Amino acid sequence: MSNISDPLVDEPCFDGLIPASLAPRTRKLVLEDYALDLDIGFHDFEVGNPQKLVVSVEVWVDEASFACRDEVDLAWNYDFLRTAIGALVRGRRFNLQETLAREIYGLVAARHGVTAIRVKTRKPDIYPDCAGVGVELSSF
Repeated sequence: MSNISDPLVDEPCFDGLIPASLAPRTRKLVLEDYALDLDIGFHDFEVGNPQKLVVSVEVWVDEASFACRDEVDLAWNYDFLRTAIGALVRGRRFNLQETLAREIYGLVAARHGVTAIRVKTRKPDIYPDCAGVGVELSSF
């Protein structure tokens, strides 16, 4: 056995390892381009005809909510993002992307440790000459 200390085990949260000027100032979790098929839109041809919608969520969390050691119990559960959004849209229809974005925003913003949030939705199949049309809400 070695008597040499392993700083990644003994000091897992950067304490003393990184100059203060390089210490992390933000901590972000991301769910990017989550593709969903859902009933969304207000035009007659959209109602009852599921469309592809892509959702991206960026969540900034406080230091206490961002695991500093490799332990599941310390982590902010980002599986929640995908699961909760899937449950929100399942079996439901929306007229507007704005409504869906607002509901996702509220769902995530209410979570413990969230300091900032951005929610983006887009329909990628609307125009052949565009990557998509959508909306964005952010706290900044």
